[in-house]
Amino acid sequence: MQMLLKGDYFNGRFSHPNGLANLSTAQEKILKTCPGETTLKLWEAGSFYDHVELVVESAQKGFETWRRLSFAERVVFLKKYQEAVRARKEEIAVALALEVGKPLWEARTEAAALDSKVTVTITDSLERIKQETIKDVMPKIDGHVVYKPLGPCFIIGPFNFPCHLANGQILSALLAGNSIIFKPSEKTIYSAQLMMECFHAAGFPEGVINFINGTGHTAGKLTSDKRIRGVFFTGSRGVGLKILENTYKDMGKMVALELGGKNSTIIHHDTNISHALPELLRACFLTSGQRCTSTSMILVHRKIEQEFISQFKALTERIKVGHPTKSPSDAFMGPLIDAHAEKLYFDFCQYGKDEGAEEIVSPKKLDVGFEGHYVSPSIHYAKKPNLNGKFIQEEIFGPNCFFVPYDDIEEAIKIANCTQYGLAASVFTRDPDIYQLCLRDIDSGLLNLNRSTVGATARLPFGGVKDSGNHRPAAVSMIDCCVSTVASLETLDDNSSQITDVVGLKD
Repeated sequence: MQMLLKGDYFNGRFSHPNGLANLSTAQEKILKTCPGETTLKLWEAGSFYDHVELVVESAQKGFETWRRLSFAERVVFLKKYQEAVRARKEEIAVALALEVGKPLWEARTEAAALDSKVTVTITDSLERIKQETIKDVMPKIDGHVVYKPLGPCFIIGPFNFPCHLANGQILSALLAGNSIIFKPSEKTIYSAQLMMECFHAAGFPEGVINFINGTGHTAGKLTSDKRIRGVFFTGSRGVGLKILENTYKDMGKMVALELGGKNSTIIHHDTNISHALPELLRACFLTSGQRCTSTSMILVHRKIEQEFISQFKALTERIKVGHPTKSPSDAFMGPLIDAHAEKLYFDFCQYGKDEGAEEIVSPKKLDVGFEGHYVSPSIHYAKKPNLNGKFIQEEIFGPNCFFVPYDDIEEAIKIANCTQYGLAASVFTRDPDIYQLCLRDIDSGLLNLNRSTVGATARLPFGGVKDSGNHRPAAVSMIDCCVSTVASLETLDDNSSQITDVVGLKD
């Protein structure tokens, strides 16, 4: 696949439509190689700081046009975009596989989700922001709740789902009447560009859709710009904190953060082991563990500890790791995203050993026939874990999990709550009372019964508590962050008020 970058997108066109950007004038240069084949150069991009002002001006102009359109008119454009992504889903999938490193079968599920997310946003999210009327809220007075768009919104995408996660935020912002500026991860610019080309093909009014490349420096300039009225970010806790530092003095700016996780799965003694094993295998190792909802801690009841760990270890050692688009085509895992992620993975596994955890399956650098960031999944065991240690407290973002045994459910819940994060959790049990106890007492934004922590639905809210977010869940409820709420009283009888009714006037 030839990956031709077209530059930034504003005023209805790409800045370098033929891919002829003079990178010598760029303030930053970004070289991207395939994580599954590092000898393969995918593209080279430039970050042009002078485009920031042009992009914001474009978004302001686009907002003034877009906010005046009705919901029905906006839906027409969204459906045209849906047709465009549907037609290009295989092209998008291949780009995702090569840039991110996820196997092609998995990349295809992300590409297909762009199409389905349009339908969910229109059918489920739109109902949340339609005008509400309360008849006779006061005598002879009707009440109305009106939802108004914020203004230009800035979406910062992650590398692990560079299209799917940003797509949901973009669609919600657009349907609510906002213009958008999208900055993808600097690791996945081409996949994001393909999505922008689909928006362009849909014929949105000039300035409604905007796109800018760059690193954290570019993002910092945009988050602190007072003309940006919404900032929506998916990524690490550290970057989320920097965004808050940039924006906390701007009281009129909506900031919605979807951050990391240190997610737990509880395996109770009555668990159907044959059902739990494949669920957990996916939860721990899909996308090479590079999901914010990946399971890190597995709290297993002592009654089934040895049986469960033994079977899980055997399955883990059967996982196929391979090139994202080449042999083996049925690989479960591809490579990690880059050399930095690879180093962090091995460093964190060492932290586990240093903090007293036993290695059941050791992490290894793999030779799969291509130079790339290929590693094996790993498993640790901690009979008495250091609950304040780095290994338990911090997100690994790699294919690792560790088992901790427990005797009673209250102990398991306490361990699950020990981390600074609170994104996702799951419990496997046949006892509904155990599930209800976990639902009540575990600090997480998502909690599943007999289902893994990964694979959320767009028809429910998606977000975490504690350091996993700032109480602005995405998915179906993302649209709530894209509007301001106006309350209106409407007097039905314009003859009901008289001057004589005013107390305190002189004769």
